[in-house]
Amino acid sequence: MTWYQTITILEILFGSLFFVLYIGYLLRVRKVAAFFNQRPHVVWFKFLLRHVYVALIIIAILGPSFGAMKKEIKTIGKDLYIAVDLSQSMNATDVQPSRLDKAKHEIQRLIKRFNSDKIGLIVFSNEAYLHSPLTYDQNALQLYTQTLRTSLLPYSGTDYAPVLQLTLDKFTSTTPAEAEEQKAKVLVLISDGESFGADVEQLAEQLREQNVRVYTLGIGTLEGSRIPTSRGYKRDKKGRIVTSSLNPGPLNQLAELTDGQYFEVNNRVSEVSRLISAINNIEGELRESKTVDVTANKYIYPLALALILILLDVLIAVKVVRI
Repeated sequence: MTWYQTITILEILFGSLFFVLYIGYLLRVRKVAAFFNQRPHVVWFKFLLRHVYVALIIIAILGPSFGAMKKEIKTIGKDLYIAVDLSQSMNATDVQPSRLDKAKHEIQRLIKRFNSDKIGLIVFSNEAYLHSPLTYDQNALQLYTQTLRTSLLPYSGTDYAPVLQLTLDKFTSTTPAEAEEQKAKVLVLISDGESFGADVEQLAEQLREQNVRVYTLGIGTLEGSRIPTSRGYKRDKKGRIVTSSLNPGPLNQLAELTDGQYFEVNNRVSEVSRLISAINNIEGELRESKTVDVTANKYIYPLALALILILLDVLIAVKVVRI
């Protein structure tokens, strides 16, 4: 037998106080009975009855547990990579305070929401790099997210092929049968959609064959804005200030190719809640299953017996002294 909680000084004091006070009560009754030349034998019945139900109440408070049973515990989760565009256009301020800062905020929101899933971070522009491997460590993921900036990568353009290839390498199973079983694989790609790159359709098809769904999140506005630099604003080869606008077409196409969905975030609209719901609808994958011995708190039995004895105590009247 095990106990829900251990006995404390409170239960000991309560039981001791009850015993001492009741002994005092018995001595007083005995003194009164002796004065009238009587013997109060019936008082001992009440003494035993009351001590039994007080003891039962204390046992119920401690929570006895017995009768072990087997219970299967399953751990279910997903593998989720979040890829964020670090090209210079992500510094545009048509989304306040900037596209990248808004993306970082939404990434932190996703990390908090999927705290029971393994999450990894990928950064890309013309090339893609693993910023954080798949992990359950929420604090590490939040820290990696805070360090994101466009200066991390030496290239300024955007190409989706490298990030899709890297994701494919991380998710590729050894056999087609394993790929069919592993359906809880997700890539969330965050970008302003300014470029598509080569070989994207072929890579998207391979991701779909591996049951990897790509959800794209477009950051920016159709009106666009200038791109701040250390020397003012980014200019083209002719010296004209460049205006960067959201291009949802490539992001929408990429999502459709992998049975995913396209969502959008700007100052007026945030569809991240819909993105979270879409990922939640994907069936999780069994990570671990184990059987453990569990016991249930059976406090109700001593408590019920104590209540019955209290009722008997009330119903059974005894005469201590006959006058």
